[in-house]
Amino acid sequence: MDGAGFFTEFHGMISALESQKNSLQEVIIDSCAFSEEFEVLKICKNLETLRIKYCDHQALSKLSKILDHKVSNKISTLEVIYCPISAQPIALMLEKSGTLLQRLRLVLNNGKIQKYISLLEALKSFCPNIIYLDIANIKFSTKLVELISDLQKLQFLSLRCYNDGIPEPDEELKKRVIQFSEILPLTLQYLNLNNWFGPYIDILLNHCNVPLKKLLIYKIYDEKIAKALIEFCIRNKTLKYLGVYKYLDLDDNIRKEVEEYVELVTFKRILVYC
Repeated sequence: MDGAGFFTEFHGMISALESQKNSLQEVIIDSCAFSEEFEVLKICKNLETLRIKYCDHQALSKLSKILDHKVSNKISTLEVIYCPISAQPIALMLEKSGTLLQRLRLVLNNGKIQKYISLLEALKSFCPNIIYLDIANIKFSTKLVELISDLQKLQFLSLRCYNDGIPEPDEELKKRVIQFSEILPLTLQYLNLNNWFGPYIDILLNHCNVPLKKLLIYKIYDEKIAKALIEFCIRNKTLKYLGVYKYLDLDDNIRKEVEEYVELVTFKRILVYC
């Protein structure tokens, strides 16, 4: 459902979904303001996937109150991106989805960690069965690390964090990176760090014993990171693909060294969305 400008009048188009209440499995709400017609989602008994994009705060808040697995919905995949996100509606969605939720993708608003504490706590308390987690624009905090350590079924993890102006290099940040690498669940097969981990990739790899099959990074910055990658491959023996965003900028010598231990591919080739 694409409102293309936050339309609120849908002239019965959404309420007509009632005829598909027993078969509808996925709904995408794109650029829509809230309408009473969305109430029809309450009776969609087999709704499993909900994607909310470019919607206003009211739509997000109202939708969080409509959806409830105790009534009918069985949301296992939730995506909320490019919305004026506040933590409370999403935390409520997480609580209502509970143990049924397996895949979650959130693009947040670079808010202070206090703003999203309730969101992280809800995810930690109510959604232990998450296998896919993708969060963008959140502080790399102790709270986030603690959450990830509790998701013992996690297989796919994508993070785009910020360090809140902490200078680099920073000893406290290094300690947090080590803690992060050591608490990653042993079920994890896919790790996407994009470009935010930058110069700390070698520290993570040197302390990580997770049997990853796919790792995605921004670039191989230098010989130190190349060495850490090679040692990780030798130690873990599971990494099949290394996706590099700056694939075309790879140094020829580094490429040859690393390719002896893992297949280097473009970032997009192994990128996974929920």
